[in-house]
Amino acid sequence: MRNIVITVSRQYGSGGKTIGAMLAQELGINCYSREILRMASEDSGINERLFGMSDEKMRHAPWFKILSRPYDGELLTPEDRDFVSDDNLFNYQAKIIKELAAKESCVIIGRCADYVLRDYPNVVSVFVHADRQFCLDRAMERHSMTEKEMQKYIEKTDKYRGDFYRYHTGHEWADARNYDLCLNSGKLGFKKCVDEIRAYMKIRFDLQD
Repeated sequence: MRNIVITVSRQYGSGGKTIGAMLAQELGINCYSREILRMASEDSGINERLFGMSDEKMRHAPWFKILSRPYDGELLTPEDRDFVSDDNLFNYQAKIIKELAAKESCVIIGRCADYVLRDYPNVVSVFVHADRQFCLDRAMERHSMTEKEMQKYIEKTDKYRGDFYRYHTGHEWADARNYDLCLNSGKLGFKKCVDEIRAYMKIRFDLQD
């Protein structure tokens, strides 16, 4: 198989991360999610904890919900006072994403990877979604919350993912026009979602069995 990268954006509880991991296993390639934070930390010299803290800080920042600063690829040097700013931390993650896309076939979960790699011809972008009850039921299997608490958590998480995407890309996270494939995991199931992605890859890249 030639070098192909699959990016996966997903609603909370839809199983997008699981689908991405299943796809990577079937293809015999790596699946990257939070590992990108560690790699960005090693590349930049910035403590990995700051990358995680940036997520939490942005989650609660009022300006984050209304402003937009689409990623432009600029990296600040350690001498710059904004070296550990939220924008620069994201830019280092984007640098890692680009390097991965250039050197290997892989699956990348979240991190606006579809936008970062939007000009790469070897990228398949996927958005995984499901209806409210499916996401709730699946999330309840993994967390000890009441249904009301879990539903609130799902809504809060998806809102953050939407805000994060809008801030760093200038686009709407759940807009189907941003992706090559939008898959309803509640109707298809995880295995068939994997099969659909593989079928798309085969047709688009003229892959042989």
